[in-house]
Amino acid sequence: MSASNTFLIKAAPLVFVFLWSTGWISARAAIIDSDPLTFLAARFGCALVVFGVLVAVVRARFPVRGIDYMHAFVSGILLHALYLGGVWFAVGQGVPAGVSGVIAATQPILTAMLAPFLISERITVRQWLGIAVGFAGIMFVLAPRIAGVPVDQLGTWKVALAINLGGMLAVTLGTFYQKWYLPQGDLRATAFLQYVGAFPLTLLLAYLFEPQMKFTVSLTSMATMAWSVLAISLGAIMLLLMLIREGAVSRAATLIYLVPPSTALEAWLLFGETLSAVQLVGIALTVAGVALAVTKRG
Repeated sequence: MSASNTFLIKAAPLVFVFLWSTGWISARAAIIDSDPLTFLAARFGCALVVFGVLVAVVRARFPVRGIDYMHAFVSGILLHALYLGGVWFAVGQGVPAGVSGVIAATQPILTAMLAPFLISERITVRQWLGIAVGFAGIMFVLAPRIAGVPVDQLGTWKVALAINLGGMLAVTLGTFYQKWYLPQGDLRATAFLQYVGAFPLTLLLAYLFEPQMKFTVSLTSMATMAWSVLAISLGAIMLLLMLIREGAVSRAATLIYLVPPSTALEAWLLFGETLSAVQLVGIALTVAGVALAVTKRG
């Protein structure tokens, strides 16, 4: 492996985490002018076109076996349609971007909990401690928000949080699925096929849950679309697939706990979202819990 490739792999997790943290900011900006799932479907459509041009220009090699196409479609549905669809829907229902970011950042904890069942990996005492601390942190973050929600809106908020958590489960399973069934092949072709799988499902969900399918063309929506497609759908997703392929998922996992404070800071700067002292303590506990759950001793 060349020095440049080695540097890219080492730097990729940090760049990935920064780009990934802006996903919640993009969702928060998108719902100003548009319905979240409708905007997300448009984003996937644009990403499909961009990747289509890319794979045509570089003449990317597509899978030979039909089963590999199916695996790519399923991976795309889990990583894009269900995960991002859940996050964007939750933000659209009023879940603050910073809170949603904290929930999603516990993905490594969920990964550690599922590892014994999916890859026969034993959970250590240190990891159990991390899971407990991380869960306590989430409760600190969510409790003040839930307490402040009007009673007539509490049901909607709980559904939105459940969907947000479901999205986190989808991306966790998608990561395992990608590692199991798509360990080889051209990453650009894989990403293109993933959007082929994600786009129609997201469009269907938008049609079912957003009858007006509102999409307003404005400076904000176009800037958000450009960033979402180029920086996140293209840049972050290619980095994620590369990390999974290179076996460097653990590096991304150890840095993923930087997402909550990053997202919270970005949401404060751009949208004025604030967190109480209790919620800041919760973020710190979540960060500590994830660090304990994913960091190996020695």
